[in-house]
Amino acid sequence: MNCFTILHIFHSLNKSLLNKAFQICIKTSGTITIKNFLKMLLFNFYLSMKRMCCIFRFVPSKPNPLCLVDNVPLFEDKIFRDVCCSREILELKVFCRSQEKGCVEQMSLKQVTEHLNVCPYFEVPCPLGKCKERMMRKDIPDHLSFKCKHREVSCDFCRHKMALTELQKHQETACPDFPVLCPNRCAPSSVLRSQLAGHLHDCPMAQVCCPFSRLGCTFKSLNQDMREHEAGSASDHLRLMAARNTTLEAKVEDVRSELMERYKVLPGMNARLTELETQYEDMRERNRQLEQKLAATQKLMSSHSEKLLEVEMELRTLRTVREEVDTLRASLETLRTRMAGLELNRGTSGSGPHTLGSMETQLSRHDDMLSVHEVRLADMDLRFQVLETASYNGTLIWKIRDYKRRKQEAVSSKTLSLYSQPFYTGYFGYKMCARVYLNGDGMGKGTHLSLFFVVMRGEYDALLPWPFKQKVSLMLMDQGPARKHLGDAFKPDPNSSSFRRPAAEMNIASGCPLFMAQTVLENGTYIKDDTIFIKVTVDTSDLPDP
Repeated sequence: MNCFTILHIFHSLNKSLLNKAFQICIKTSGTITIKNFLKMLLFNFYLSMKRMCCIFRFVPSKPNPLCLVDNVPLFEDKIFRDVCCSREILELKVFCRSQEKGCVEQMSLKQVTEHLNVCPYFEVPCPLGKCKERMMRKDIPDHLSFKCKHREVSCDFCRHKMALTELQKHQETACPDFPVLCPNRCAPSSVLRSQLAGHLHDCPMAQVCCPFSRLGCTFKSLNQDMREHEAGSASDHLRLMAARNTTLEAKVEDVRSELMERYKVLPGMNARLTELETQYEDMRERNRQLEQKLAATQKLMSSHSEKLLEVEMELRTLRTVREEVDTLRASLETLRTRMAGLELNRGTSGSGPHTLGSMETQLSRHDDMLSVHEVRLADMDLRFQVLETASYNGTLIWKIRDYKRRKQEAVSSKTLSLYSQPFYTGYFGYKMCARVYLNGDGMGKGTHLSLFFVVMRGEYDALLPWPFKQKVSLMLMDQGPARKHLGDAFKPDPNSSSFRRPAAEMNIASGCPLFMAQTVLENGTYIKDDTIFIKVTVDTSDLPDP
C-alpha cells in the first residue's frame, strides 16, 4: 500500500506529527508495509496524545493559558480529541495479517477482525480441544482426517467409533470381534473374543472333570479323552448312581414321614387359626366400642365441668346454711334452757311477765327461722341429689330400691307411680324423665309393670326444635349372668301432645302399659337385693346443636 494515500488524515494534527509522517513516507519511498508504517505512525500519534494530555494538566495551572505554538488562548471546554481521524484510520485499506502465509485479501482496518474469523490462512487451534496443535483454518479438515491423534476412528473389527488414542486399548481388552488365541493352545488359529467362553467349553485340550463327579467319580482328563473314560467306566458310574438313588429314596421317605406328621397337625392349627381370627375380630369390636365409650365419656366430662362448678357453689351455700341452722339450734336450746329457768323462778324473780313474753316472742321467731332454714336445706339437698344423678348424654339408668314395699304401696293405691330423676340429651338439650307403675296402669293394671317416657319443661326449650322427634328405647335390665335385658322402642308421634313443647312442668307420659308381666319380672333375675334397674335411651345422633 502507498503510504502517501493516508497523509490527508493528519490535517487536524499539528505540524510536528504531519512532518514526521511525511519524513517516514520519503525515507521508505512509499513502499513500507502497512504493518510497520502503522507501528511508527501510532507511536508518533501516541506521543502527540501524550502531549495533548499535558495540555489538560497545563490549562488549569495558569489563569490565562496560551498555546505554546501559536499563542492562541486555550479553554478547557474547547479542547477535545478529533474522532474524525480515528474514523479515517479505520477506513484505510490494509492487507490481512496472514499475508506472509498466502492470504491476498485487502479490507478496511475496521473489517480486519471479521475477516480473521473466516480467513483460511489464519492460524487456529484444533477444534477437538484435546489436541494442542495449531494450524491454518484451511488445513483443519486434513488435520481432523489424518493427523490429529484425538480424531474419531472406527474399530476395524467391531466398527465401534472412538478416539484414536483409545483404539489400541479397546482392541486389546474389550473388542468382542477381536481375534484371540485359545489359552489351551488347541490350534494355531484364533477365535473371536465373544466366542472364547463357548470355545473353552468344547475345547479338546481343556482340562475337565468327569460328568459323574457329583456322584463320586474323581477322574480328570482332557476334553478329548473324556468320551473314552465314559465308555470304559459305565458300570462304575451306574453303581455310583444306584448308591445315590438309594440315599435319595431314604431321604424322600424321611421327608414324606415328616410331612405326614405335619399334615396331621394342620387341622388343629387351622381350627386354632380360625379361633384366633374370631377372637381378633371380637377384640377389634370391643376396642371400637371402648373407643366410642371413651369419646362419649370425654364429651360427657367436658359438659359436666361447668355443672360441677355450679354444684360446688351450691355446696358452699349448703354448708353455710347448715352452719346457720346449727347456730340457730344452739341458740334455741339456750333459749329453752333459759325459759325453763325463768318458769322455775317466776315467783321469786324480779322480772315480770313482760320479760317472759319477750323471751317467748324471740323463741317463736327463732322457731320460724329454723323452719325456713330446714325447708331451704331440704330443698338444697333434693336439688343436689338431682344434679348429682343427672345425665347429659340422653341415657338414664334408674335404680329403684325397696321394690316389695313400693309395689305394696302401689297395690294399696298409696303411691301409684314413681318418677325418675331428670336427664337431658345434652347440657343445653331436652329435659326428660321416666315414670313407672309397679302395679301397672290402664290395660296392664294388676298384671304388668307399666313404663312411660315424659318430656319435661327445660331451661333451653326456646332453642330446641319441636315437636320432640328423637327415638326412645325403654329397657328393664337383667341382673343375672345371661344379661337378657327386656326392652322396647318407639318413635314419637309428632301430632301427639306428649311431644310438643311443654306448657306446664311436664307433658302427658307416653310409653308401654304392658311393658312386662309381673310374673316374668318377679320370677326372673330382674330383681336382685330388692332392687330393679330401668334404662331409658334417647337417640341423639341426628340432634342438631342449639
